[in-house]
Amino acid sequence: MTDMPSTMGMVGRILFLFAYALMFAAVEIEIEGPAGWAAGLPTWFRVKTRAARLYGRLMRGKPLTGYHAVMFVLPAWSFHLGFVSGVGWSWAAEAATLSAYLAWVVTWDFLWFVLNPHFGWRRFQPADVWWHRAPWLARFPLDYWGALVASVALAASAVSTTGTFDVLVRHLVLLAGFALLTLLATAAAPLYQRWYLHMRRHGADERALAGGGSGSKSAESGRNAGVAVGAVGIGRDGE
Repeated sequence: MTDMPSTMGMVGRILFLFAYALMFAAVEIEIEGPAGWAAGLPTWFRVKTRAARLYGRLMRGKPLTGYHAVMFVLPAWSFHLGFVSGVGWSWAAEAATLSAYLAWVVTWDFLWFVLNPHFGWRRFQPADVWWHRAPWLARFPLDYWGALVASVALAASAVSTTGTFDVLVRHLVLLAGFALLTLLATAAAPLYQRWYLHMRRHGADERALAGGGSGSKSAESGRNAGVAVGAVGIGRDGE
C-alpha cells in the first residue's frame, strides 16, 4: 500500500476512488433529496447530549444524527478492508489510507451539492447550506480546507517511518486527480440533474403498481418536512 505504484496503477486508483465518491453522492441524493444533513429522514437528531456536543465541536456545529453516525463510519471501514485482506499494517499504510479517506470525504460531499438539482453550484453557499455553519473561504466551507490540510499532513507523516516522501507524492497526485475529475463532473452535472428530474416527472411514479400504495405522497410529505426543518436549522435534541 505504500510502494510507489506505476502510472497506470495511480490512474486506476484515482478513477476507482472518484467513482466510489460519485456513487456515494448519488445514493445520498436519492435518499436525502432537497433536505441535506438528513433533515427529512426518519433518523434521530441530537445537539444537547454530551456525545452530540463533542461531535458538534469536532464538526463545527453540525448535529449528530443516526444517519451520519453510520454513513461516516461505513466508508472509513471500507477504506481499511485491505488490512484484513492480506495487506500488512504500518503507520505509512495507515497514513496513506486516512489521508485518502479525508480527501475522498470532501470530494463526496461536494459532489452531493453540484449534482443535486435542488442545490447545484449556484446554491452552494452559506445562505442555502445551514449545516455548513463554519466560515467559508474562497467559495468553499472551512471544513473542506481543514480536511484537505489534515490529509496532506497525514500523508507527510509517513516520512517518519519510511524515510521517503512517496506517500505524500502519491497523495498529492490523488488530490490533483480528484480536482480534475470534480471539474469534469461539475461540467456534466446538468445531464444528471435533467435525468433526475425526468425520472420524477408527474405521473411517472409506479409505486402503486408495485404494491407501494400511496408511498409517493408519503415521500413527498417527508421531503417537504425536511425542507422546513432545514430552513430553520436544528435547534433541539430531537426528543
